[in-house]
Amino acid sequence: MIVTELSPRSLDTIEIDADRDAARAWIAARYGSAEAETVRLNMITSLTGSAVGGDGTSETLTGGADRLILSAIRAAADAVIVGAQTVRAESYLLPRSATLAVVTRSGSLEGLRVSDEASQRLIVLCPASRTEQVEASVAHPSAEVVGLPADETTPQQIVDALRDRGLRRLVCEGGPSLARQFAESAIIDE
Repeated sequence: MIVTELSPRSLDTIEIDADRDAARAWIAARYGSAEAETVRLNMITSLTGSAVGGDGTSETLTGGADRLILSAIRAAADAVIVGAQTVRAESYLLPRSATLAVVTRSGSLEGLRVSDEASQRLIVLCPASRTEQVEASVAHPSAEVVGLPADETTPQQIVDALRDRGLRRLVCEGGPSLARQFAESAIIDE
């Protein structure tokens, strides 16, 4: 598979399957972020705008290049923000290099997968009025549950709570509802 850079109009290309290390470095140079503080949005959709493929997840929409790009964006992030429904539907795996920040009302994170890496961190963001219920529901021993001030959490509250914890480079991976909220709030830098 060949990937071509269209913006800026360099038209540089890399063959993904020829040399994975070279492809990983090429993609990281284009998708990494040197910004000290940024909010990014990263999602994949079909041509019709659907965030799920035939299997009901985004997995069937992705390929090798998409996974390399996702890896580069996550490597440049301090935290990955995602909604709990997406965690459940996608059987999310805690990222290796970034904190996973899950936005939820119930605390149900069924399907969340954890590897054996001790450095993985999980922050669960919920309305302050539901903190006790969410703490009782979250089955991850090292999860930090953070109550946000309003019953309807906003992207600004989410970003502020994460930055209060020293997490400055953020990427929202959705799902569709959370991504729309971030986009409509005009909080996205990229």
